[in-house]
Amino acid sequence: MHSAVENAGNLWSLLEKSGHPLTQSSSYAELASGSGISEIHGTTVICVKFDKGVIALGDRRATANFSVMYDKAEKVLAIDDHTLLSISGSFAKAMEVVRYLRTSFKLYERTYLQSMSLEGKLAELAKVIRAGVPEALQGIGGFIPILATWDGDANEGRIFFYDGMGARFESTEFGAAGSGSTQIRGVFDYIVKTKKPFHHMTRDESLKEALLLLDIAADLDAATGGWAKVLPVAKTITVDGIADVDTDTLHSLIAEITATGNNS
Repeated sequence: MHSAVENAGNLWSLLEKSGHPLTQSSSYAELASGSGISEIHGTTVICVKFDKGVIALGDRRATANFSVMYDKAEKVLAIDDHTLLSISGSFAKAMEVVRYLRTSFKLYERTYLQSMSLEGKLAELAKVIRAGVPEALQGIGGFIPILATWDGDANEGRIFFYDGMGARFESTEFGAAGSGSTQIRGVFDYIVKTKKPFHHMTRDESLKEALLLLDIAADLDAATGGWAKVLPVAKTITVDGIADVDTDTLHSLIAEITATGNNS
């Protein structure tokens, strides 16, 4: 999964080779090559399938450079009754996109008296990501989302992730974005290959693995809050819609993970 920074950097290189006047400005060049773009706020969000749908999980930490700004941020947000957007990167830009998508989907529904198609929703998200590239080149506004939804036609939960240019990819089992996602990328494959695919697990089995992955990310990435201080946000999508995972379940699964770690 490519990061917004990597894609913005690639685009900047192309502009430099073409002699674009934007690259001749020292201030913009410094932003592109220095700390401007790399200082995008980092978070970690995770989506995994289970036997009845999809689980979206996010830590609660919001950071600015090396400072923790807030420990109760909401990073898993409902767009409509069967669609969740998990956000990483610029929190302000992500909130703007969430508001736009909610309005866009609702306006379409009221105008055409039917819900927007899944393809239409995915295209709308890609459009707003592409529109943010100029800001990302200036070191602001870059964000990478994961869209999880219930596909009524296919009768299954689906997970889509994007790169910084708006290219869309579908994951058959899992997705992750944010500053801690790179460190845990291989663990997803390890779980699938040594245990079983996420879509064969129960809700609590998949959720427990996702919580463990979040804990590993928190150990390896300073911008990821984990669950030691504040419980993460966890939501599910099934044929019945979106539901919050109750705090008792989260506490119970975290206790199981902690007990296993203490005994190893």
